[in-house]
Amino acid sequence: MSELYESQRAMRAMRKAAMQRGVIAILDLGSSKVGCLILRFDGMEHITDPDGVTSLAGQSGFRVIGSATTRSRGIEFGEISSMVEAERAIRTALQSAQRLANVRVDHVIACFSGGAPRSYGLTGQIDVENQMVSEQDIAQVLASCDVPDYGIGREVLHAQPVNFALDHRSGLLDPRGQIGQRLSTDMHMLTVDQKVIHDLAYCVKRCDLELAGVASSPYVAGLASLVEDEQELGAACIDMGGGTTSISIFMKKHMIFADTVCLGGDHVTRDISMGLQVPFATAERIKTRNGGLMATGMDDRDMIEVGGETGDWEHDRRTVSRTELIGIMRPRVEEILEEVRARLDAAGFDHLPSQQIVLTGGASQVPGMDTLASRILGQQVRLGRPLRIHRLPQAYSGPSCSALVGLSLFGASPQDEWWDFEMPLERYGQKSLRRALRWFKENW
Repeated sequence: MSELYESQRAMRAMRKAAMQRGVIAILDLGSSKVGCLILRFDGMEHITDPDGVTSLAGQSGFRVIGSATTRSRGIEFGEISSMVEAERAIRTALQSAQRLANVRVDHVIACFSGGAPRSYGLTGQIDVENQMVSEQDIAQVLASCDVPDYGIGREVLHAQPVNFALDHRSGLLDPRGQIGQRLSTDMHMLTVDQKVIHDLAYCVKRCDLELAGVASSPYVAGLASLVEDEQELGAACIDMGGGTTSISIFMKKHMIFADTVCLGGDHVTRDISMGLQVPFATAERIKTRNGGLMATGMDDRDMIEVGGETGDWEHDRRTVSRTELIGIMRPRVEEILEEVRARLDAAGFDHLPSQQIVLTGGASQVPGMDTLASRILGQQVRLGRPLRIHRLPQAYSGPSCSALVGLSLFGASPQDEWWDFEMPLERYGQKSLRRALRWFKENW
């Protein structure tokens, strides 16, 4: 645990150093594309809300000076499957972005959706030493949390205090400087497979870069796609990517649950490829141009040219109705949404005061997705795109870039994490705990 704590603190120090030097790269390692943004900081300190969440005003602290995406290689289900191929994809995206920015970057902050994320709710409490809550008291109360026995081969990716209570006053975002005797905290902890983080760090190192931060894609997609009221009152962000569908739940402007379903838009494309007996690239084109999920009477007469280059004229000139195409796509999308519903139910999402659900990610753009999702997930469903950030090219403002934009916000103004405080490292409990939202319901 102490080794993890020190590595996270070292990355935070690197991030600060890179920001002081003025530029840092942001890297989203997706299953269908690798995206890269290069941020320049204007020498002014980034602005954050008192609760640690980046405000829109805070975005004036940085601007996008370079951007690039490339087709993903060597990455499956949000995890590196081929080191050589993944390195090539990262280098391609990074070099293109650097050329556009006309600057060389040494430090990168990366996010990924794999690693089988698991959420835990931790609680801790202490007696305040000098009646007024100090930085040291915050460190002590965080260290008093009982760390779950999360298993061998797992690593803590995020550990964020999401609530403080001082004596009988709960819902405090930052109790420092306040008077009281008994300080308690609720913390959300997210663990992932250790190998996934180590592979990512090694791949970044092979690209001659320093890893200055790492984040979970569900978390950063929620930061970018949920508006302030949704983050405050409670909402789920469903980021539908190529290889995975990420789920994050926010409350009181903090993430309190995250999970990943290993199904995404590429599985829909594969179904079309098999159903129509066409190459994957042709199936992707048909899905993008003609795809849909809600058939009408008109779709029976809407014929789509399948195309092809097999040399068999009959085969290459085939047509299918849009109704047939929808019939291939819909069962897989229903499967994805039903799996998402099961994860939300297991988390206790229906106990939150607001059940707003925001769909984002490239696969969410299929016509009819919001209608089908509202039938399966609940009535409060909307399609979301990332918040605008300064000088972000129009091509990167769509739903497929939510994680990339959210990672920029995370990099510029990260929320407080466990390792931001001088923790007394000798105190680490080993008790099993409840899943995050059950804890949330019982304690808040």
